[in-house]
Amino acid sequence: MTNNSNIAQRISANDAKTLIDQGSSQIIDIRDPMSFQSARITQSTHIDNNNLSQFMASADTQAPLIICCYHGNASQSAAHFFCEQGFKQVYSLDGGFEQWKVMYPENCES
Repeated sequence: MTNNSNIAQRISANDAKTLIDQGSSQIIDIRDPMSFQSARITQSTHIDNNNLSQFMASADTQAPLIICCYHGNASQSAAHFFCEQGFKQVYSLDGGFEQWKVMYPENCES
């Protein structure tokens, strides 16, 4: 599960949960603000063009970064972007939030 090549990888919800449970990962959600407000992965941060530079300035580029979108498609492009910005371990959540909420409803908040 460790990504030392600075290349974005896809990660299953199971592996993402394991990584999150280890406590050092950052979770960002790139869905629209209303979807994020409605429901999200616990401890995730909403990122869009309005707060991207603020996130980049304060984020730990060495810590694992898990990117969540609706179904796991848009997060792949975002993951590549964060790799290009120097993040070392970047993961696109396969199945996105829709998969996560089915598998881990106890790890969602609204």
